[in-house]
Amino acid sequence: MGSASNPLVTSSVVDDSPLPSNLTQDDLKKLAAYKAVEYVKSGMVVGLGTGSTAKHAVARISELLRQGKLRDIIGIPTSTTTHEQAVSLGIPLSDLDSHPVVDLSIDGADEVDPALNLVKGRGGSLLREKMVEGASKKFVVIVDESKLVKHIGGSGLAVPVEVVPFCCNFTRGKLEELFREAGCKAKLRVMSGGEAAAVTDNGNYVVDLYLERDMGDLEAASEKILRLPGVVEHGMFLGIATTLIVAGKSGVTVKDRFG
Repeated sequence: MGSASNPLVTSSVVDDSPLPSNLTQDDLKKLAAYKAVEYVKSGMVVGLGTGSTAKHAVARISELLRQGKLRDIIGIPTSTTTHEQAVSLGIPLSDLDSHPVVDLSIDGADEVDPALNLVKGRGGSLLREKMVEGASKKFVVIVDESKLVKHIGGSGLAVPVEVVPFCCNFTRGKLEELFREAGCKAKLRVMSGGEAAAVTDNGNYVVDLYLERDMGDLEAASEKILRLPGVVEHGMFLGIATTLIVAGKSGVTVKDRFG
């Protein structure tokens, strides 16, 4: 089983009331997001995540600001999409240059393993997300139960790697070679409905790694990826999450990571 560390993860059910059977996946995402925003206090610098779950947290923060229940919040967006959403909702924004320490970040994840290691970046914002969330005192991850996996890559969906455009196919091939024993297929991400490469907010490309088997030690895997010239960053967030909030049909569960 792949591992990056051996943290103590404690779990508590904060609401085990039966939920309506007709709740959609988006409803569950909203439940998790609203629970996470309870961690936000007035005066905080807050990292604003990106994606279909995080957008609910951003909207909820804006709502509480309008109601006067939160004050003096400064948001640090993790993508141009989140920046645009926050501006439209009137959330005051800044960046890591002005606020190098973030009190709390809230974001979704594409996969979460039992040690609270994550896969993020299937939306293409992994570099900025990792910069902001890595600078955070507390990082609350919000997911619905479909994102829980036994090991990183276990969903069969992509583990993304951001790469520079120069000779990107060369880099793609090197990445595939690294994890050949795990049955890796590395594919350059293309724009929906076309053949042109998808471009990140930083002007880079993304290579998606599809794994048939567990890649093993995650810290070692991370180091191997980052040593490759042409690689900017990968979408494994190892040992960064401090709290996980999972919304499922049976209720909302909070897991805290120590160590």
